Amino acid sequence: MVKLWLKVMKDDKIVKQFVYESDEKFTYSKFAEYISEGCYALDEATPLILRHHIMNFAKFNGVRFLPSDFVENVDFDRLQVDNLDL
Repeated sequence: MVKLWLKVMKDDKIVKQFVYESDEKFTYSKFAEYISEGCYALDEATPLILRHHIMNFAKFNGVRFLPSDFVENVDFDRLQVDNLDL
């Protein structure tokens, strides 16, 4: 099961949030797809997902995307993704 909590943070406050859930088994090969669908639900741009993002998620059960991780300009300080299916 996949259960991710996506939080759009500005000035250390949550301005938008969404819990992405899927019954399929979590795979890192679909990590970008999970993030993309969550960002679509939040109506935000999708970040570029690099290897270190996936490694941080695997190691810490969460990852932060900064404005520099997006191609488009974003109006927030970070997008934080936490794993709720521990």
